Amino acid sequence: MNTPMNSPTTLACRIHGAHDLRLEPEQAPDLGPHDVRLRLGAGGICGSDLHYWQHGKVGAFVVREPLVPGHEASGVVEAIGAAVTRVVPGDRVAINPSHPCGVCDYCRSGRGNLCRKMFFLGSASVFPHAQGMFRQAFVMGEAQLTPIAEAHISLGEIACAEPLSIGLHALHRAGPVLGETVLITGGGTIGCMSVLAARLAGAAHITVCDIHDRPLEMARTVGADQVLRSDQVDMKQLADSADVAIEAAGSAAALATCLMAVKRGGRVMQVGTLPAEIPFPANSVMARELDYRGVFRAHLAFDWAVQAIRSRRVDVRPLITAQMPLARSLEAFELAADKTRSTKVQVTAD
Repeated sequence: MNTPMNSPTTLACRIHGAHDLRLEPEQAPDLGPHDVRLRLGAGGICGSDLHYWQHGKVGAFVVREPLVPGHEASGVVEAIGAAVTRVVPGDRVAINPSHPCGVCDYCRSGRGNLCRKMFFLGSASVFPHAQGMFRQAFVMGEAQLTPIAEAHISLGEIACAEPLSIGLHALHRAGPVLGETVLITGGGTIGCMSVLAARLAGAAHITVCDIHDRPLEMARTVGADQVLRSDQVDMKQLADSADVAIEAAGSAAALATCLMAVKRGGRVMQVGTLPAEIPFPANSVMARELDYRGVFRAHLAFDWAVQAIRSRRVDVRPLITAQMPLARSLEAFELAADKTRSTKVQVTAD
C-alpha cells in the first residue's frame, strides 16, 4: 500500500562556493508514479565533494549555483509512487547515483558511464547542476534503487557500494590480474577499494604507496601485502616490478611512480583526478609498450559492488571512520579532509 504523498520540509547541505557550505531547509518534491521518497541512511563524503567544498570545483566542473553534494549513499524508503513495484516503505536500499540516458551510442555499446547525456548526482558537470543526496530526505526514481534484505548489513556499508564500484571498475579496465603484481598509489578510500577489488580478482601481491601512515595502515587492514611511505623511501626500488599500476592519489608524483614501477608491456590505470598540466613521459610509454587507461566512474560495477557488500565477499567496515548527523556537515567535511585522521566519513539524516 502506498504511503501519503505529502512532501515534508527537511534539511539539506549546500555548497555555494569555495569554503561556503550551508545547511538550508527545503521541501522534498512530490512523487511521480515511479518515484520513491527516501530518508538518508548514510552518505559518504567523497574526494570530489571535498574539492567542491575546498575549491568550488572539481577539474573543469565548476560550482555555478548552490550544489547539494553527495553521490555515495544509502536510504530508507518513506513513500512510493502509485506505479512503484521495486521497493516498499521501510526497505533499506543502495542508490545508484548514475543516470545514463540509455539510448546514445555509448550507452548502447555497454559503456553507460561515458553517456553523452549523463546525469550524475552531486555533480557540477551539467547546468543546472545534478543535485546530490546530502539531504535528510529526497526523491529518486525506483530504477536507481536496489533493496537490501540482509539485516546484518548496515546502512553505512550499503553506502560504500559506489566507491567500491570504482575499484571494481578499475580492475575490470585493467584486465585479468590473477597471479599478478599490483601497485596502487594512494591509500585513501578509492585506493583501499582498489585493494579489495584486486584481492577479489586474485592478485598475487599488492603494494600500496602513500605519504601518510594512516592510509597505509588501512590499506594493510583491507589486504595490501606491502605498504610504503613514498616520501621516506627510494621509490626506484619499485622500478619494473608491477604488472598493473593504479593511480588513485590524484598526484603527478604518484603517476610518475606508476609509470616507473610498471613492467614493460604493463598497464597503468588512472583513477585519480590529476592537475590540468603535468609532465608525461610519452616516449617511455611508447618504447616500453605500456597501456595507459582512464577509469571514470563505473557502470555495471555498481551492481557488482552491491552484491559483494551484501554477501560480505568484501568487508568495507574497516574503512568507515565516523558517522555524523547532517546538522554537523561542516565538522564532517573538516574531518574527511584530514587524511591523518579519517578514511571514509559519512553523514546521516539524524
